[in-house]
Amino acid sequence: MQANDLRRGMAIIYNKELYLVLDFTHYTPGNKRAFVQLTMKSVRTGKILQNKFSSTEEMEVTHLEPKKMQFLYKDRDGFHFMRLEDYQTISLSEETVGTAKNYLKENMDLEIEFHEERPVSIELPKQVTLKVTSSPPWIKGDSVSNNMKPAMLETGMQIQVPIFIDEGTVIRVNTETGEYIGRE
Repeated sequence: MQANDLRRGMAIIYNKELYLVLDFTHYTPGNKRAFVQLTMKSVRTGKILQNKFSSTEEMEVTHLEPKKMQFLYKDRDGFHFMRLEDYQTISLSEETVGTAKNYLKENMDLEIEFHEERPVSIELPKQVTLKVTSSPPWIKGDSVSNNMKPAMLETGMQIQVPIFIDEGTVIRVNTETGEYIGRE
């Protein structure tokens, strides 16, 4: 596949190592040749690289196999998931889970992508529902404009929510941006 055809989330083999494409930007500067800038994460080391490639350069794309899993719990050994087809459990480190840890709730169904039977990345749904565990109360005079306040969610993540959201409210959060979408 040519570098120009790569997209976010794809897996490639670069320098004999597996990388996930985190970001993709295509540039066509004036009178020069077009190029692609990739932000890639090494699956083995977790190191993030930014490289430029000619837009016509051939890249080796590899297939990731998605498997339906259910998040069970987190402990000192890591994050534990169960494969829904055969009830086999796996444990992933915090480095492998990455920022997905901010959205994981017990018994949540999701997909984990595997490469040669090794877990590589977690595919979250576009939005999740989470409970607000703490949020400062709003003051009556604050309702003049579109004010936001910090709120701590049940997963330990802190986001900005409208001032009318109180502790105990269940809200929807966008997993791609980490932003408040609405109340449940």
